[in-house]
Amino acid sequence: MYLNCHTYYSLRYGTFSELELLELAREMGVGTVALTDVNNTSAGLNFVRRAPEFGIRPLLGIDFRNGVDSCFVGLARDNAGYFELNRFLSFHLHEKKPLPSRAPAFEHAVAIYPFEKVLLEEMEGFTPHEYIGISVRDLRKLPFSHLVGYRDRLVVMQPVTFRNKRDYNAHRLLRAIDNNTLLSKLPETQQASPDDCMYPVANLAEAFAEYPFILENTQALMASCSIHFDFSEDRKPQNLRHYSGDRQADEALLEKLCRQGMPYRYPDPGPEIEKRLEKELQLIKAKGFVSYFLINWDIVSEARRRGFFYVGRGSGANSIVAYLLRITDVDPIELDLYFERFINLFRANPPDFDIDFSWRDREEITRYIFERFEHVALLGTYVTFRERGIIRELGKVFGLPKAEIDQLCEGQYESSRLDEVTRLVLRYGGLIKGMPNYLSVHAGGILISERPLNWFSATHLPPKGFATTQFDMVIAEDVGLYKFDILGQRGLAKIKEALEIARQNQPEESRDTDIHDIRSMKRDPVINNLIKTAQCMGCFYVESPAMRMLLRKLEVDNYLGLVAASSIIRPGVSKSGMMREYILRHRDPERVKRAHPVLLDIMPDTYGVMVYQEDVIKVAHYFAGLDLGEADVLRRGMSGKFRSRDEFERVRATFVENCRKKGYSESLISEIWHQVSSFAGYAFAKGHSASYAVESYQSLYLRAYFPLEYMVAVLNNGGGFYRSEHYVHEARMLGARIHPPCVNRSVWANSIRGRDIFLGMMYLRELEARVADRLVREREAKGPYRSIEDFLDRVPLSIEQLSILIRIDAFRSLGEEKHRLLWKAHMLLGKGKVKDHPRLFPPQRTRFRIPELPGTDLETAFTQIELLGFCLCSPFELLEHPPTNDTGSRHFPGYLGRRIDIYGYLVTVKNTKTHKGNRMHFATFIDRYGEVFDTVLFPPVAARYRFRGKGIYRSVGKVVSEFGFLSIEVEWMQKQDYISDPRYSDMKTSTRLRLGKESESLKQAGSDEPGIAEA
Repeated sequence: MYLNCHTYYSLRYGTFSELELLELAREMGVGTVALTDVNNTSAGLNFVRRAPEFGIRPLLGIDFRNGVDSCFVGLARDNAGYFELNRFLSFHLHEKKPLPSRAPAFEHAVAIYPFEKVLLEEMEGFTPHEYIGISVRDLRKLPFSHLVGYRDRLVVMQPVTFRNKRDYNAHRLLRAIDNNTLLSKLPETQQASPDDCMYPVANLAEAFAEYPFILENTQALMASCSIHFDFSEDRKPQNLRHYSGDRQADEALLEKLCRQGMPYRYPDPGPEIEKRLEKELQLIKAKGFVSYFLINWDIVSEARRRGFFYVGRGSGANSIVAYLLRITDVDPIELDLYFERFINLFRANPPDFDIDFSWRDREEITRYIFERFEHVALLGTYVTFRERGIIRELGKVFGLPKAEIDQLCEGQYESSRLDEVTRLVLRYGGLIKGMPNYLSVHAGGILISERPLNWFSATHLPPKGFATTQFDMVIAEDVGLYKFDILGQRGLAKIKEALEIARQNQPEESRDTDIHDIRSMKRDPVINNLIKTAQCMGCFYVESPAMRMLLRKLEVDNYLGLVAASSIIRPGVSKSGMMREYILRHRDPERVKRAHPVLLDIMPDTYGVMVYQEDVIKVAHYFAGLDLGEADVLRRGMSGKFRSRDEFERVRATFVENCRKKGYSESLISEIWHQVSSFAGYAFAKGHSASYAVESYQSLYLRAYFPLEYMVAVLNNGGGFYRSEHYVHEARMLGARIHPPCVNRSVWANSIRGRDIFLGMMYLRELEARVADRLVREREAKGPYRSIEDFLDRVPLSIEQLSILIRIDAFRSLGEEKHRLLWKAHMLLGKGKVKDHPRLFPPQRTRFRIPELPGTDLETAFTQIELLGFCLCSPFELLEHPPTNDTGSRHFPGYLGRRIDIYGYLVTVKNTKTHKGNRMHFATFIDRYGEVFDTVLFPPVAARYRFRGKGIYRSVGKVVSEFGFLSIEVEWMQKQDYISDPRYSDMKTSTRLRLGKESESLKQAGSDEPGIAEA
């Protein structure tokens, strides 16, 4: 009887999930329910999948609306009708056209018009696929309307949006958020009626007792509708079945491509390689994954044709077929990659291929995929209401000032001192927490299907212009749609751009560079020494403080060691305690003997420690005796990609029971299970780690042989783990001379000439991009600027924009001091209107006599901080009180086990918590010599001293060593003051400038600076 039910996927309108709708229907004794969300089909597939569990017969449709104005409800008679409705909605969402008040002539779907809409639009002449929906509240008007004469067109259409008053309150909040208005000013026209509830079937039948023909029409309509999607375990994949027309042709092509790729990958293949290839091909064919491989091959082949860099990773990197097809660059034979992680007879879904492209190339390759294949869409996802977002939205709805909203978001309040309105914000936030807020796009998932994707859902069109499904990856896999991951990353762009810069700046040295010659790079002692000494700033995946620390502890100096480190660094391995155990066994061969014999036999390369994702499968299969299908369920369950917790629990129980049957002790079973459960969802597949390590080696090669060019490329592609200023510092440490932007040498991005790096205009935060673009184009077309007058004649810009360029000293190549130029600029431009085109004829200029106006290096530094965000001199030169010592990280060995007093410029802080929930910090600094050092603040110290933004901190603590890695356990810390800004130091309004937030004393009241132990 319910043909118009909403879930919270009626975004910012509905108030509960599709599962709660099914539960509600069961409680009310309703046997058939139609889900019709407002302009959305996100919940449709899962609603159909779960309905049988609740004893509900599901129907699907769409509530078509312009805003809240209801046009009609479309109800699918079958799957073809659902496709019609999805296609119709998708067209209007893509074209951003308003929906018509009258439905088109659907062949397999019906349109139900709300009673009030029919009266308002004075609709007449209804076709067989059109109905008039009557709600409970419409029954009061029906006897007095001529519409009662349409006996065969009237059906029950009682909207369902709420279950109770709580849901209604949540609905009003959502509507106020959607309308960006105060709750008190929310118009009633923007809200649903409080009567939009589900009633027991008997009550509904009683309400319509005077109109039995309406009930009969409704029953007949619902009986004529059905919907079915196959969610069974033996469902057929819905991806594109055949790449080249039929199965035989696909299989022949795959074998042909493998044979063609053999000489490139294995010039002299032995029997082991042939055996592995045949085994893989047989399984790929048996599982029906041939087209999946060929589509990935098509994509990477086009990428190579266009000169795009890419990295293939994921579990598919364990495959020799993928290696031969050049989808990946990881040799599974060399690395002894575990075949069963890639594919086995029990695996229902295809192996994962994550193909990374440069962030600059990704959109173009995505466009190619959309043009190359017929049925393509990006995979959708949902952004939900989260705590801070809720507070911000509800704060506005309740009219709180921004300052109060900020305090609430930061948690800076005492509950007892909150007023009533603020308490309402916090209390009502729970009503909408976790609800979908808006549709978004999956990080890289693309669906290429056999049928049109509107068969499964409508699609919307995000700003980039690619159709995107309204469902996520979990339900996509449930229905048999497996994504292709096309991802964008900046590491590849850095490598590509660094090569281009090197060819310009060092053409002779870079002529024979082959960035894909990974075999030679793996043997290069220069590169391996960079890894061993953790000199990896700017390099892909290995530059973070945690990775740098791990490399030093492991003393990694080869490719295989880096592969292991790439997975060990993942959070799960350290959480299980196995990171430390791995390091201990790596450094002490005697400790390896402590490993369980079975585990050591399964994982000899990692000393019997689980490091890679496939180790979970190995342990489950060989140690616990699970079959490969059960082992894969275990892996997927722990990675969060598995639906059924019940099935996962059954596998866990089998794991424990099998171990007991094998005679393992309860303590051993518990320990192994803890290790498995701790990290399985976080660890990488070995092939995935190996792919990352390949890209790391490529970036390390460039850092080793073209360090300055590589740093410029890093800066031009958004930096990396650290802020841009630290890559500028690193370039200086590598021998570069750093120059601020210059009108005659700089472009938008950073550039290099010899060892001179000219910062790009992009760092001038207030400079308009169009001004910079015009400046560069004019210079390239007509030559360098000869004077400020020449510049102004050729580049129209405002006095504000010109001032930015002058203050950063961008006209220094003209030989005039910037303070004189500022005076001259104001005299030349004044407050006149800026023309948006160059002057046709140069005007007559008055020559002004301007006195000498010398500046200081300190003034320059503070101007750079204001305009660039950082200074180009050492920040230690800006301290109000010079450091009291010359201690640096180079002195750590002499202070091992003793207290040290050191000054450091803050690079980054990692905030974390202990197992007990206490806050602690890991911090990285640069010392006075430009060298990096690390500190740790344990909870008692972290509670007393807080970081107050970037700047220079003085730290006192003990130098400690862990596996040869030296750091400081901080006991006392204080942020150091900078001098007063000399540009304003003579003014009464002078304030002390500090980097980041205003400095506060980090010492507790009354505490004294601690003494330092004598050396």
